[in-house]
Amino acid sequence: MKPSPQLLTPGNHTLVLIDFEGQMAFATHSISMAELRTNTAIVAGASRIFNVPTVVTTVAEESFSGPVFPEIEEFYPQATSGYLDRTSMNTWEDEAAYNAIKGKGKQKVVLAGLWTGVCIVGPALSALAEGYEVYVIADACGDVSAEAHERAMQRMIHAGVRPVTAVQYLLELQRDWARQETYVAVTDLMKKYGASYGLGIQYAHHMVKHEAAVSE
Repeated sequence: MKPSPQLLTPGNHTLVLIDFEGQMAFATHSISMAELRTNTAIVAGASRIFNVPTVVTTVAEESFSGPVFPEIEEFYPQATSGYLDRTSMNTWEDEAAYNAIKGKGKQKVVLAGLWTGVCIVGPALSALAEGYEVYVIADACGDVSAEAHERAMQRMIHAGVRPVTAVQYLLELQRDWARQETYVAVTDLMKKYGASYGLGIQYAHHMVKHEAAVSE
């Protein structure tokens, strides 16, 4: 009955959201921008719901890459979250970002961002080299081409990175629908951003209420 220690829990990892910015998105072609934004919202929303230690980092925000996605700002407003802006492509080589991640004190690191082959590969391989367990949310990452994204994912997986998806991340944190303290927030998040799955939840909730009303 004991769950695997490889499973993610709200308290056993740090989430790092990397360079979800306009200039990085304009050249992203491995995933549609609608899907990427939706998955980004699911990941950011999940981390907020479960109070996951989270670091948001940008690259050359004012001079080149621009502001973060609205989906990041929704859950982690810049005014209160304190984004860490860098010049280095590899987050792990930026002292402030590195110290922020290390300071969370978690052995597992979960990464998502743009681009997969540069800004995700760099910290992923660097964290592995320091003994961290590294997870990458594959569908909350993107690159200039499908080839670039896939080769980056393969490179990281061969090195020991564990790939996950946005919905998988959310549901792994929830784990049990009997956890009522987060149930409403999780289902509301999916109703808003969960595409057909979210519509299914909305439908089920509506029909349960309808059937209850009819039975009365």
